Amino acid sequence: MRFLLRPGWLALIATVLAFVVACYTFLAPWQFGREAQREAQQQAIDTATATAPVPLAELTSDGVTPDVEWRQVEVTGTYLPEAQGLVRLRVVDGRPAVEVLTPFRTSDGRLLTVDRGTVETSSGSVTPDVPAPPAGEVTLTARLRVDQTDPQGRVLDEAGFAQLYVADSRLLATATGLALEPGWLQLAPDQPGVLDPLPVLPTSGGAPFTNLSYALQWITFGVIALLALGYFIRLELLQRRGKPDRTALRRALAGDDADDEAPLPR
Repeated sequence: MRFLLRPGWLALIATVLAFVVACYTFLAPWQFGREAQREAQQQAIDTATATAPVPLAELTSDGVTPDVEWRQVEVTGTYLPEAQGLVRLRVVDGRPAVEVLTPFRTSDGRLLTVDRGTVETSSGSVTPDVPAPPAGEVTLTARLRVDQTDPQGRVLDEAGFAQLYVADSRLLATATGLALEPGWLQLAPDQPGVLDPLPVLPTSGGAPFTNLSYALQWITFGVIALLALGYFIRLELLQRRGKPDRTALRRALAGDDADDEAPLPR
């Protein structure tokens, strides 16, 4: 029997197909990619954790690059607390906090950024009392980290601190006028000047398999959308054949759309 689709059906089919295409070409691959990135970061963390710290100069001489991120290094020098900055709007254990970025001059004259960890505050934008780092020369053990990126490059000057929205040595360098090297050092626990240390976790995903489960969900949603579309088109076909709505629904649910039923009397 000839089946002419009404305008409403054409719009519905176009919407469902667009959703399915988005599921299979963007949403699911995006989550698969995030899971692969998270796994790569976790592998790099595990490898770095199993490797003893080495002097900073053995890994980099002009800043942190992605190929050495998460490696553990040792460095000796002096904190420069007068030029430290804060990273706003952090949350630690469900409470607002800020990260503390303190410039560090090494014994051979390099200028680095050290993330000393977090300090709890009454709100994400209020400047807390930040404990001063130790004076004089100290030796630190830390992990190498690449700069995060704020697309807007925001830097505020409040209460004597340069306040940023990401951990980015480049923005801190601009705010303080110091020639800080790219990247920063994530201070390990029990080190001189450490506050509440940052956790060592991948930055591209949540718990293991979270992104994988999201990807599988998008694939499932695409399948469900196609099955639902086919089901409702089938109901429409049955109704177009002139059967009562109740009979069409009963036969559709039973999977029986035989055409041998006697025609209804006229």
